[in-house]
Amino acid sequence: MVRGLPGAASLARFFQKLNRLKPLEESSMETSLRRCLSTLDLTLMGVGSMVGSGLYVITGIVGKDVAGPAMILSYSVAAVASLLAALCYAEFGARVPRTGSAYQYTYRTMGELWAFLIGWNVILESLIGAAVEARAWSSYLDSLFSHRISNFTVTHLGSWQVPLMGHYPDFLAAGILLLASVFVSCGVRFSSWLNHTFVVINLVIILFIVILGFILAQPHNWSVEEGGFAPFGFSGVVAGTATGFYAFVGFDIITDSSEEARNPRRAVPMAIATAIGLVAVAYVLVSTVLTLMVPWHSLEPDSALTDAFHRRGYSWAGSIVAAGSLCAMITVLLSNIFSLPCIIYAMAVDRLLFPMFAYVHPRTRVPVVATMVFGILTALLALLMDLEALVQFLSIGTLLAYNFVAASIIVLRFGKAPAPSCPGPASSGPLSKEHSSVSDHMQLVGAEQASAPEPGQL
Repeated sequence: MVRGLPGAASLARFFQKLNRLKPLEESSMETSLRRCLSTLDLTLMGVGSMVGSGLYVITGIVGKDVAGPAMILSYSVAAVASLLAALCYAEFGARVPRTGSAYQYTYRTMGELWAFLIGWNVILESLIGAAVEARAWSSYLDSLFSHRISNFTVTHLGSWQVPLMGHYPDFLAAGILLLASVFVSCGVRFSSWLNHTFVVINLVIILFIVILGFILAQPHNWSVEEGGFAPFGFSGVVAGTATGFYAFVGFDIITDSSEEARNPRRAVPMAIATAIGLVAVAYVLVSTVLTLMVPWHSLEPDSALTDAFHRRGYSWAGSIVAAGSLCAMITVLLSNIFSLPCIIYAMAVDRLLFPMFAYVHPRTRVPVVATMVFGILTALLALLMDLEALVQFLSIGTLLAYNFVAASIIVLRFGKAPAPSCPGPASSGPLSKEHSSVSDHMQLVGAEQASAPEPGQL
C-alpha cells in the first residue's frame, strides 16, 4: 500500500458517513427557536412569498407573448402542479416539525451527502430569490420616477458591460436587502408583523383590481376579431403553465418556519393548502380582468396592470396598483430573507456549516449571525448581478429541490425505517454506530439494519 493514500477500509468508512441518516423523531418538539406562529401567520407568510413580481409582471408577459387570455388555464394547471409538490412538503412538515425544509427532509430519507447538496441548493435559491425581488423592486421604483435613479448612478459612477453583471451597481436593491436583514434580526414576531402588514395591503389592492377590472371588462377582447381566447393554441397553454409555475414558488417558507410554529403538525398542512388556494384564485381572477380590460396583444409586459388602468382612463387606479406591486415585492423579499437563516441554522446545528451560524440570540431567538452574514452576501448579489442571469440560476434550483422532496416522500413511505439506536454502550454493529461528532442523533444506515418495513418496500 502506498504511504499517504487512504486504504480501502478508510474509503468504505468515508462513504458510510456520507450515507448516514437522521431519525425522524416525530414526537420531538423541543427547539432553541421561539414557537409563536399560528396557522394564520404561516398562511400570510406563504401568500406573501408567492404574490410578488409574478402577479404584477409575469401576467403581462404570459398574456402577451405566451398564452393570451388562455393564461387563465395556464395558472390553473400550474396551481395544481404546485399543490402536488406542496402536499409532499406538507406531509414532511407535519411529521418532521423542524426548520430546514428540503434539506431536513432529504437528510432523514436519503443521507448526508444529498442533504448537503440540497441544503446549499436551497441556500442559493433563497439568496438569488431575494436578489431577484430586490432588483425587480428597484427597477420598478426607478421606472415610476422616469429612470432618474439609474441615470443618476450611471452619470456619477459609470457603467460596465460584463457578462452576467448588471450595467450599473444597484445600491437601492442592496440597501433594501440590508434593511430587510436588520428587520428579520429583530425577531420572528416583528418580522411576521411587518410581513402581515404588507400582505394585507397587497390583498386589499388585489381585491380592488378585481372589482374595478370586472366593472371595466369588455367581453369583446376575447372575441375572434381580437384573436380569440387561446390565440397560441394548446402549446401556448402548456408554455404558459411552465412560465406561470414561477408564480407559486415560495410556499416552502411555511415548512422552513415549522420549528417556529405553535402546532406545526396541524398548522403547516393547513397553511400550505390555504395559501396556494388563495394565490391560485388571485392569479386566475387578475388574469381574467386584465385580458378583459384591454386586448391581450396590446398588453405592456413590464407593467401590464398599471398600463391597463391608465389606458382605460383611470390613472389614479394605476397609481394604486403601482403601490401594491411595490408592497408585494417587499413581502417576497422579506420571505426569502426570513427563510434563508432557517436553512443555514439547520445545517449549522448538524455541523455541515460553521457552528457560529447556529448561534441564536438569547432575546430575539433568531440566528442573528446567519441572518446578517448571508444578508450581506445577498445584497452583494443584488448590487452587481444582472436580473435575467439571477432568474436563470433560480429556476434550476427550485426544480431540483422539489424533485428531491418528492423522491424523499417515496423513500419515507416505501423504504425500511432505520433501526433505533441502542441507549446502552453496546452496539449492534459497525454500521449502526452513532457519531456524535456531527450530531448526537446521526446514524449510519447499512444493509444489515433490521426493522419492520412500511406498507411497501423499495
